[in-house]
Amino acid sequence: MARLHRQAAMEQPARRQSDPLWWCVGIAFGFAVLAAIRLGIPSKPYFDEVHYIPAARTLADLVAPANVEHPLLGKALFAGGMALFGDGPIGWRIVPWASGVLGLFGFMRLLWWASFSRATTVIAGVLLATSFLWIVHARHAMLDGPMAGFALLAAWAFVRGLREPTRARWQFGLAGVLMGLALGTKWSVAPLLVLPGLAFLWAKLRDEGARGLVTKEGGAVPGMRLAEAALWLGLLPLAAYWLTFAPAFFYATDPLSPFDVIGHHQRMIWLQASVVEEHPYQSVWWQWIFNLRGIWYLYEVVDGAQRGIMLIGNPVTMYLGLAALALCGWRWVRSGEMLWLAPPLAWAALMGLWVIAEKPVQFYFHYLLPALALMAALALVTGRWWDEGRRWPAYAATIGAVLACAYFWPVLSAGALADNQDFLRWAWWSGWR
Repeated sequence: MARLHRQAAMEQPARRQSDPLWWCVGIAFGFAVLAAIRLGIPSKPYFDEVHYIPAARTLADLVAPANVEHPLLGKALFAGGMALFGDGPIGWRIVPWASGVLGLFGFMRLLWWASFSRATTVIAGVLLATSFLWIVHARHAMLDGPMAGFALLAAWAFVRGLREPTRARWQFGLAGVLMGLALGTKWSVAPLLVLPGLAFLWAKLRDEGARGLVTKEGGAVPGMRLAEAALWLGLLPLAAYWLTFAPAFFYATDPLSPFDVIGHHQRMIWLQASVVEEHPYQSVWWQWIFNLRGIWYLYEVVDGAQRGIMLIGNPVTMYLGLAALALCGWRWVRSGEMLWLAPPLAWAALMGLWVIAEKPVQFYFHYLLPALALMAALALVTGRWWDEGRRWPAYAATIGAVLACAYFWPVLSAGALADNQDFLRWAWWSGWR
């Protein structure tokens, strides 16, 4: 047993470096400023905003069910933003903007507590801040941005609990609530939310064998039984998730029964699977991996100019991230250090959902969460090399990502374009048109 505890301790990097907290604050602040540019353009709803904004209005008035195929929290937050900032473009998009800023900060803090590497943390911030998927969804009233923001904050809390066992209970509790809020925004996050509990279970069984199911000894947090971890990371998220449906209990027409959990979810699943009408921008999972099929969220004359908003992956980090994902897996096989397994495992779990999902029509925006795993992998690999004295890969990845983001910025931020054929500057091949 002592040998196993020593092995577990060796898997945790020593905290040799000072916390780059102010770097995290600065990067998040810079992103907040950039993402706010032209946040109110277009001044009308576009792409999926045409579904979620009316649903938020209906929810705010507690009239009747709307957009029932998705959970309520994202639309409730949109309604809150509209109540505070008005029923206009800023009110519609302030919540995704805030989610993007907070999620970016949470991502950096997650990587810090996971690696205790300043370089890894700062690189992670630059990579996510220049991720096209992250930028576009920080400026668009869709459910994906808030969902991802909650998920990253939850992951930060969970990993910090692992690193500081004396604070694990309240950190795990916070993680559990945030996990429930993420799931209450959109179901796409579900595969990610089972991983913390499985990791805790695996560590218990690794250290104590079958005794790990009941003993306080061993595991990721010695002194915490598996049953207690199941409370924080299993039951609490489910309770928080179901409470996000509370507004629906008070609809004037067709209110949801608080006790009809199974029936309501059966209806939601049926509605998800019933969308079978083909869409010109639909795609499949293997196209997402290789960045082959984008979406033009907007391309028209609006607010006095030809404008476009394109959703595609940053070509630098999408491909380098795949290589980094493979390197993480290789490092885990060689060293057994669990840090390296986390990004490939998260990516595979999230992609697996879309490989087997009975959802006939899928889109590239479903790749938002798996892309976060790519950014984490790339930050971990280049950050470790930086700490070992090989700095050029980090410079290549971050500078390349920034330059690509600068080039695509007009069609990430609804900038004014020259004419209706200007999109060809960024539509490098047919799948991006």
